[in-house]
Amino acid sequence: MAERLGSPLRWRSFQALLLLLGISISLLLPWWLGGDGTVAMVVGFPASLLLLMVAIAVVCWNINAARLRLMLAGRAGHLGQTGALSIEMAAKFALCATPGGSGGAATLLWLLARRGYPPSRASAVFLVDQGCDMLFFTLILTLLLALTLWGTTPGDLNWPHQALIEGALIGLVAGILTLGLVVAFLPRLLRRQPWLHWPGPRRRRWLVRRLLRCRHALVVTLRLPPHILISIFLLCCAHWLLRYSLLYLAVLGVGGHADWAWTFLVQMLSMAASQLSILPGGAGAAEVSVGALLLPVMDRDQAAAAVVIWRLVSYHLYLLAGAPVFALSVSRLLSDRKRMTASP
Repeated sequence: MAERLGSPLRWRSFQALLLLLGISISLLLPWWLGGDGTVAMVVGFPASLLLLMVAIAVVCWNINAARLRLMLAGRAGHLGQTGALSIEMAAKFALCATPGGSGGAATLLWLLARRGYPPSRASAVFLVDQGCDMLFFTLILTLLLALTLWGTTPGDLNWPHQALIEGALIGLVAGILTLGLVVAFLPRLLRRQPWLHWPGPRRRRWLVRRLLRCRHALVVTLRLPPHILISIFLLCCAHWLLRYSLLYLAVLGVGGHADWAWTFLVQMLSMAASQLSILPGGAGAAEVSVGALLLPVMDRDQAAAAVVIWRLVSYHLYLLAGAPVFALSVSRLLSDRKRMTASP
């Protein structure tokens, strides 16, 4: 796509335009959907509750930084909490600034490569991170499904608990099983005849080596001491429980009433819907999906205001805080290249 657009400068300008469009839509769409009452509710949102939401976001950044340190286990050199936090914030900025979050993983691999950790092995760290997330969501959805079947779900909301949870749960279980089978049988898959003619002998050998290195690094990571693996998973649980409480707090702040479990599921479905948007941060899809799922349990202007506050903390704050860290990382890379070019 970059080749079709022309020079790298034009490609960067196109990306900046997409980001600006995504930010504008994420801010203006809820106002348009909620009407005049949205402005008053956003202005009257309790400052103490907003500060609590910002503090939760900062805690989540540090939790993810601690997870990264545990997963690397010293394999990328000495990595303190500050260094891990800078990697986390730069990667989160790229995640929020690119369509479908495609830049998040690439930025993580690039920053780890700068520390001497090859991308093929860093990919294993990313897979472990994603696997923990999928396992957590599978467990929490199983719990919600059990509560629904037993009729013990709190509140008296009219929404299809079981159908939504079952669909999401089936998708997560299928994803975990697929990932596990691919990792387990990767050497056998690579030996299959169709691979011999794609994408060419040299490129195939290059690709096979990196896939096998990634698999080996994944196995090494999964063989970390049990207490380390348990700590990684507990940090994962803490991160998502806190992160997905932001919408619940936003609903409370605008005077709405909704179950925490419902707002949790709403954010999960929103995350899936945002992958369909071509705009950075899932702009448009995230706001519409969350707003539509909140409308059955609260007024229109309340739902719109809750979406505005939620996106300010869960999206715009990530862009605002991560942009300087990402820019600093890029400037350091350019400085290193200049020194290498200037050296005899």
